[in-house]
Amino acid sequence: MMMAVVEPTLDVELAMLAAGATCVIGCDEVGRGALAGPVAVGVAVVTADVGAFPVGLRDSKLLSEPRRELLAPLAAAWVRHSAVGLASAQEVDAHGIIAALGLAGKRALAQLHAAEVDIVGGVVLLDGNDDWLNKALATPLSVVTRIKADQDCASVSAASVIAKVHRDRLMIAADLGTPGYGWSGNKGYGSAEHMAALGTLGASEHHRLSWLKIAR
Repeated sequence: MMMAVVEPTLDVELAMLAAGATCVIGCDEVGRGALAGPVAVGVAVVTADVGAFPVGLRDSKLLSEPRRELLAPLAAAWVRHSAVGLASAQEVDAHGIIAALGLAGKRALAQLHAAEVDIVGGVVLLDGNDDWLNKALATPLSVVTRIKADQDCASVSAASVIAKVHRDRLMIAADLGTPGYGWSGNKGYGSAEHMAALGTLGASEHHRLSWLKIAR
């Protein structure tokens, strides 16, 4: 039996806005489990005057690559502001994945701050059940974690798609500069082609060396 596709809504975001938040910042990470490339954190801001989100918006994992490419600019145009923060493979190795997620999230929020988004008066709606974001911040923000928010909360779906397309393009560019690992297709994840290439080519500057030890 095929499982029904979860349709995102704005129910959670509108409830937060009605409760007094100046904005809701949907937040999601991509690239967490990759063996190569950065980890990326996307943020997407909605306010009380938010309109209908783009038709077909979903969690990025539920969309094909062509659909994500189509939806990413629509999602970015729909939200008030969006940004993507990155943490490099070297930072993942040096600090661990949770701290690297925090660094990437902090960098995404810094872009929102530069755009004069009221981060302090808003609420960050974070996919998952672990508040890794506040662990990286000197001054805690209002963060609400929600399991599968990337599937049922439209702002988080938008953040997911925007971040996924941004990171995918980086990996496609990296594949051109460092060919042989198949990153245009696997985006740095441990596909059979990627693992075979590691056996013949060894690790590149884009690889998370600490993760390769685990994968092997």
